[in-house]
Amino acid sequence: MASHILQQIRKALNNLNPSDVRKLAERQLTIGLAASSSEALAAMEDYLVPPSVSHRRRQELVSVIHRIGDPGAPSRFDIEIIEERLPAAPGCFQFSMRDPERVIREILLEREDLALPLARLLPPFRKRVTQRIIRDVARENAGFSLLTALPDILPGVLSLPWAAGEFASDTTVLTVNQVRMAFLLAAASDRKVGYLEQKAQIASIIAGAFGWRALARQLIAKIPLGGGLIPKAAVAYAGTYVVGTGLERFYGRGYALTRAERKQAYQKALEDGKELSRLLLERARSATKRDRYASEEG
Repeated sequence: MASHILQQIRKALNNLNPSDVRKLAERQLTIGLAASSSEALAAMEDYLVPPSVSHRRRQELVSVIHRIGDPGAPSRFDIEIIEERLPAAPGCFQFSMRDPERVIREILLEREDLALPLARLLPPFRKRVTQRIIRDVARENAGFSLLTALPDILPGVLSLPWAAGEFASDTTVLTVNQVRMAFLLAAASDRKVGYLEQKAQIASIIAGAFGWRALARQLIAKIPLGGGLIPKAAVAYAGTYVVGTGLERFYGRGYALTRAERKQAYQKALEDGKELSRLLLERARSATKRDRYASEEG
């Protein structure tokens, strides 16, 4: 069985191209800044490009961050950030000296398509983007893990694509999704992206997949009538979250989580995963009932 799943994972990885992530992360950006004084403008620049930024990155940012109206500055920008003392303008984001993180939140909300290159280039964006990546992929894996087992208790979902034979192994899907997460986290952390460049991390993800799979199977087998679905999906969430948190630490600081940190992160994520799984299961059952009633009335 392990050999069969490994073959599925290898086949699925052929459809996962890290160059797509690299291309997205390396997208060229132009950011325009405007303020009421040179001091305020300098403060905005120092927030976006703190002293910890390397000389290499500062050289790269010369073509990215511009003072609006300066000679040689572009006439149009991907993002315009203006000090809050200036009149608000359509499409511009206001920078508050009292709450500088607010502009980060607002930009990521409105320009989600630029999240990866912003995280790669500018440290203030990185933590929020990497945490979003981890949370989103963990939720995807919890949802998929739940729905692959739903035909056993909800016959109405037998027609879903992931109920087909080619998606029989949810372990394959969850593992490949974690590898995709590794690519995204490396790109957001300004690290090299690719199978060779990340071979150690990818090997660890694949090896760990069988441990999460065994734990999930034990949980669902012990609770009859579909009651084990919530723990099963919660394990998918928690396992993915711990993998992502470990990768975030490694790419950000160069070392992994300790055993105690992994255990603590897993316990917290498991509880969050259970709550999420309950909500997803309730929504799936409600949707199935609606479809059944609609079919009977039709």
